[in-house]
Amino acid sequence: MMIPTLPFPSMLDKLKAFGAGLNEFYQAPYRAVFAKAQQQEDDLFMMLVASEALGIPNPASYYTLELLPLVYEDFHAWHTRMGMDKSPLENIQCC
Repeated sequence: MMIPTLPFPSMLDKLKAFGAGLNEFYQAPYRAVFAKAQQQEDDLFMMLVASEALGIPNPASYYTLELLPLVYEDFHAWHTRMGMDKSPLENIQCC
């Protein structure tokens, strides 16, 4: 008769779980801070890409012009986050 054995986690599995717990412990308090910093960087990028259309001189407008189609999707969220009720650009009507 064979006695069933319980699958015990190996030492490597225990160390991986412990490392994942430590990683979560140290990253959790800063998750909101990193999300806010990412949002601010995204807002700055959006302003740089749309700066020529907003009337701000942009020396890199040749390079940022081809990025405009990529940021159109997020334009409504950006201008409402910046406190503008309507789109500041005449050629982009999102509201």
